[in-house]
Amino acid sequence: MLGTLGLDATAEAAYRAMLARPRDGVSALAERLAVPEADIRRSLDTLSELALIRPSYERDGELCAVSPEVGMELLMARQQAELTAQQLRIEASRVAAAQLIAEFADLNPAASSPGVEQLVGLDEIRTRITSLAHGVRSELMTFAPGGGQRPDTMEASKPNDLALLGRGVRMRTLYQDSVRNSLTTIAYATWLSELGGGVRTTPDLPTRLMIFDRTTAVIPVSSDDSAAGAVVLTGHGTLTALCALFENVWADAQPLGASQERDEIGLSAQESTVIRLLARGLTDEAIAKRLAVSPRTARRLANGLMERLGACSRFEFGVRAVQRGWLPSTEQLSGSAAAELHG
Repeated sequence: MLGTLGLDATAEAAYRAMLARPRDGVSALAERLAVPEADIRRSLDTLSELALIRPSYERDGELCAVSPEVGMELLMARQQAELTAQQLRIEASRVAAAQLIAEFADLNPAASSPGVEQLVGLDEIRTRITSLAHGVRSELMTFAPGGGQRPDTMEASKPNDLALLGRGVRMRTLYQDSVRNSLTTIAYATWLSELGGGVRTTPDLPTRLMIFDRTTAVIPVSSDDSAAGAVVLTGHGTLTALCALFENVWADAQPLGASQERDEIGLSAQESTVIRLLARGLTDEAIAKRLAVSPRTARRLANGLMERLGACSRFEFGVRAVQRGWLPSTEQLSGSAAAELHG
């Protein structure tokens, strides 16, 4: 009956049995349901991951079933979270597909691929971007990840920016939130805003990206070294996907001059991103790289969130984050529960 909510027949039967006879252990459940103990243990792991069973508050080493009222609400919320997570994965796959195209072009420089033009080295990249900027008629969209931008890159961009805005081109640029710690980048972004350009920030950006008139995109071959090489993409399907990705990120980003808002549960956008990255198992160093902050800052953010939930480990943090509504239950950290059940 509960298969659509993520429970197989054995797990559902074990959950029902634990509700009916809370003191039964693994052996008793296996005998009562006529299934091997190994299957019962796997089912208990599943029930634990779905937060349908928990450690007993009264009996050490035992587990008890969560009430159906609470349990079914958790399962339905989990299913909704899965739909949301799938949509996010689809959006993320768009830029991943573009990155794959870029890598393929780099590995096959002699290949003639429709809709793909390879650029090698910073001089060639800047020359091509300048050429594309001269031809822009209506809109330029940019992802500029990595925190503070290189001063020489910003200075090189100013003549193009002035020319574009002077022609009435709509310019929108997305930086990461960490850019707010770079005085030179803030000065440049403020200058761009005062001239009419749109500037917003978001905790995480997938790659460096420029989209010209929704018909041409420039994306680096390597996210770690955007100056090494890039490709120019003109395929209609690819551009449609990249434009949709940009619009989704832009809609959730904060204007540069606005104070950092918190959501209805009191989390900033950066904190929400850290929670998701922690739940996915990323280290402090990996989180620091994604947010373009120092490892020390990443550790401070992670430790602060754990302290707010009173969690002593990252597993416990995942459980408490789901319970508090900070994290969809699909992202809860997994662990074995069967060993905790007396048998």
